[in-house]
Amino acid sequence: MSDNHQEFISKEDNSGTLALPDDFLPDQLHILPVNGRPFFPAQVQPIMISEEIWGDTLRQVADSESKLLGVAFVNEKGADEVPQLGDIPLVGCVVRVHKMQTEEGRVQFIAQGIRRFRVLEWLHAKPPFVARVHYPLSRVQQDDETKAYAMAIINAIKELVSINPLYSEELKHYLNRFSPNEPSPLTDFAAALTTAEGPALQDVLETLPLLKRMEKVLLLLKKEVEVARLQVEINDSVNDSISKHQREFFLRQQLKTIQQELGLSKDDKTAEIEEFEQRLEDKQVPAQARKRIDEELRKLQMLEVGSPEYGVTRNYLDWATSVPWGLYSEDSFDLQQARHTLDAHHAGLDDVKSRILEFLAVGSFKQEISGSIMLLVGPPGVGKTSIGRSVADALGRKFYRFSVGGMRDEAEIKGHRRTYIGALPGKLIQALKDVEVSNPVIMLDEIDKLGSSYQGDPASALLEVLDPEQNREFLDHYLDLRVDLSKVLFICTANQLDTIPGPLLDRMDTIRLSGYITEEKLAIARNHLWPRVLERHGLKKGQVKISDATLKAIIEGYARESGVRNLEKLLQQIARKSVVQLLQQPDLKISVTQKDLQELLGSPVFRSEKILKGTGVVTGLAWTAMGGATLPIEAASVHEKNRGFKLTGKLGDVMKESAEIAYSYTAGHASEFGGDPEFFAERFIHLHVPEGATPKDGPSAGVTMTTALMSLMLNKRIKRSLAMTGELTLTGHVLPVGGIREKVIAARRSKIMEVILPAANRRDYEELPEHIRHGMTAHFAETYRDVFDVVFG
Repeated sequence: MSDNHQEFISKEDNSGTLALPDDFLPDQLHILPVNGRPFFPAQVQPIMISEEIWGDTLRQVADSESKLLGVAFVNEKGADEVPQLGDIPLVGCVVRVHKMQTEEGRVQFIAQGIRRFRVLEWLHAKPPFVARVHYPLSRVQQDDETKAYAMAIINAIKELVSINPLYSEELKHYLNRFSPNEPSPLTDFAAALTTAEGPALQDVLETLPLLKRMEKVLLLLKKEVEVARLQVEINDSVNDSISKHQREFFLRQQLKTIQQELGLSKDDKTAEIEEFEQRLEDKQVPAQARKRIDEELRKLQMLEVGSPEYGVTRNYLDWATSVPWGLYSEDSFDLQQARHTLDAHHAGLDDVKSRILEFLAVGSFKQEISGSIMLLVGPPGVGKTSIGRSVADALGRKFYRFSVGGMRDEAEIKGHRRTYIGALPGKLIQALKDVEVSNPVIMLDEIDKLGSSYQGDPASALLEVLDPEQNREFLDHYLDLRVDLSKVLFICTANQLDTIPGPLLDRMDTIRLSGYITEEKLAIARNHLWPRVLERHGLKKGQVKISDATLKAIIEGYARESGVRNLEKLLQQIARKSVVQLLQQPDLKISVTQKDLQELLGSPVFRSEKILKGTGVVTGLAWTAMGGATLPIEAASVHEKNRGFKLTGKLGDVMKESAEIAYSYTAGHASEFGGDPEFFAERFIHLHVPEGATPKDGPSAGVTMTTALMSLMLNKRIKRSLAMTGELTLTGHVLPVGGIREKVIAARRSKIMEVILPAANRRDYEELPEHIRHGMTAHFAETYRDVFDVVFG
């Protein structure tokens, strides 16, 4: 009888059974942890481990007479790591080591499983692990239940081998060592045959009662058979698909050859017509448009490929079938995500973000966003274009941008008629073709810079596009088909409103983006601009550092405009010069200080603004396309020979009118304010607004000019830093003006913390962010008497 045919016999068993060589197993074993799967007594397979960690263990085993080694399964750590004793299970498999080889720091050997062992006591707690063990007894009872389980396991193995022939090799190795009538090795072999997880197999290894072990293994086998059967089904399906494709490919090639031989092959025209028809399959084309397209398709079939009309018709169909008729992307109405997107892309602009979120909230409430056209107005560089892109990201819509600045041809909007050579659809149809959906976000940049010429008026052409009542049936001249633009979200940008035609402006919801104050610019530079500049120049954070004080010096001395575009250019200039230094000294750590700015950026562009003071000199607040600015106004008496009034400073018509009103009001109410009624009767007065090369216009300097004339008349100078704005009427009423935020920011920048504003602008001032109003004193005037009392009272 073979030594392997003897079932598990404990050394404590005194039943008188014949003892075989493998029954005399040592009380002490070297223990080798393995990962992946536990080892079973019925297995013979190679094991590869790290020589550095386990070389001593294997050498001691190789030098022993029995060549026996205990293999224990460790789930988390394996043969290349040293586990803790608590991670090593107490039940494992003793194996005989054969054909040990060493190569490239790894040791490989053939392990022949012999019997289970249980650790009684650890004798060596570090590699090489040594333990005192014993070999548990497992009696085999040849009853009907055991035979039934054995037959079920054998049938499952047969089924597994029939499904996957790879298992047959392992079955041959097993039959060379054991009889198929031995249930215990059969059970262990069946467990080793499965692809079950390591912990499940370890549970089988630790289960000594045979019937219970057979039950667990039979369950694992059934799962394995199901997995193998599923794999076969998948492989068969894939193979059938590949075979089908190959068969179709060969048949097509044969058909193509036969058609070519018989002159029946499709020409380019037929292929193009099929392509056009295929494009329309998934689209919901309106009946009128479908009728027109079908007519053009029939015409294309009758035309010769070489005729000029063929090319015109083909191009028309190419565009008409590329329009995404009835295709819409799904909108995302997650307001929290929208807020996160806006905050991630922009610092500040809380009022603008709130307006956009309100707009998205309405869309979420209605479950659609349509019939809305937003106009973002603000100075250059404040983030108008990028806000439009952020809105598209927040909604999950496709984004398309084109600039209409300088556009003079209305065909850019509405397309050319097909009678022209090289005719094309307008930009809006091109946008729909590019984004492939009918509800993108389309940005019309620089809408305040639209031109007009003999070729037409693009601003008037946009009236149909930007009118929710009309753009449901937008008519492109080239397509001559009604296209629904009502689901498109249009976002327009402009620097100022003055040049936008009234009817066009009336169709848009205006959102103003004011300039940034120094603190906001500092946050933007630190959190957005500087990291982006470092990334674009291939620099790491530790290589070039710039302090907040240095950034503030750059903002106040070199980049005082409303936006941050010029600030980013200056930071790029610093980065470029830093790269030059790093190429010469790679290990250099650069720290940019305020002292370095003159060398890196040249002399400061802006100096601290000197507030002009004196009799007849008053500081006003003005709004420009570049943001807010302080505007000193000077009044002086030239001579007393004759009465007269002169204006200088490149003033616009509206500002000249404001000056005339200020002169008339001051002269007419001189005695009311304690002045000489005859002061202006025989004096020649000169009113000047410095920086005469800069065009200035608007009514908001009325109270400033009046105050300058009052100061001259009363011979009183304004002693404290004070700035004002407001339109004045002939009756002395102070009317509201625009650009309050920009004007207050300009006052703060010039260190003027006291301002006079029209009473009607109180709400505009109170809606300003707290950090802009902090430290400011604002007086609100309904009539000029209120202004006079603040200035001279």
